[in-house]
Amino acid sequence: MTSLRVLGCSGGIGGAHHTTAFLLNQTILLDAGTGVADLSSRELLQIEHVFLTHAHLDHIAYLPLLLDATLGARKRPVIVHACAATIQMLKTHIFNWHIWPDFSVIPSAEQPLLRFAAIEVGQTHCVDALAITALPAEHTIAALAFQVSNFTASLVFSGDTIGGAAFWRAVNQIENLKILIIETAFAESNAKLAQLAKHLCPSTLAAELRSVPAGVEVLITHLKPSEDQQTMAEILALQPAAAVRRLIQGETICF
Repeated sequence: MTSLRVLGCSGGIGGAHHTTAFLLNQTILLDAGTGVADLSSRELLQIEHVFLTHAHLDHIAYLPLLLDATLGARKRPVIVHACAATIQMLKTHIFNWHIWPDFSVIPSAEQPLLRFAAIEVGQTHCVDALAITALPAEHTIAALAFQVSNFTASLVFSGDTIGGAAFWRAVNQIENLKILIIETAFAESNAKLAQLAKHLCPSTLAAELRSVPAGVEVLITHLKPSEDQQTMAEILALQPAAAVRRLIQGETICF
């Protein structure tokens, strides 16, 4: 059985809201948004792999702080898995000695705290008895979705995306898919902004869900805190093809 702990699933912060971060089986992060802040020092030390969908701040904000918090206590580096473009953005704009130290050479280039592992669409990395496969995603910058498989069941996390034919072709090839976590970042009143930002809103989500395989549980993530209830009400009012519910911060999903 695989557990996915929802550390953050909001499209913003404020109050108890945290941005995107999921903890897989204690050792793997899917994205590293502000939800990572709720982990204890012991839990932070257990993290060995981070899979990033893309480089937007709400998905990477606590990666630099995770590394800093565990400096000197780790015996092995944290391996960050992402597409080549995301890795380059992190090197250029975050771990550049201006915004944050370059942990890929700390404490030494030979034994760094941070290592990067490029992953392309279709590639699978096997980590801690899980197979994590990069799937296509369409966003304003280079982005990935991820399939997590324990070889009995699979979960797909869309990351930030407008979906699209390539994404659904990949999803519909997964024979043991049980759960789809997919974003809806904006209410219908912001449909034009959603289109510009390459996010989903209720009407575009409903159209995309016509392609979801039968029997798959659909969980909605990345709702903006200021309009989350409105957005979910609009989604349900459209009676999407699949049964959907809102993902809840703090819950643990087992598959």
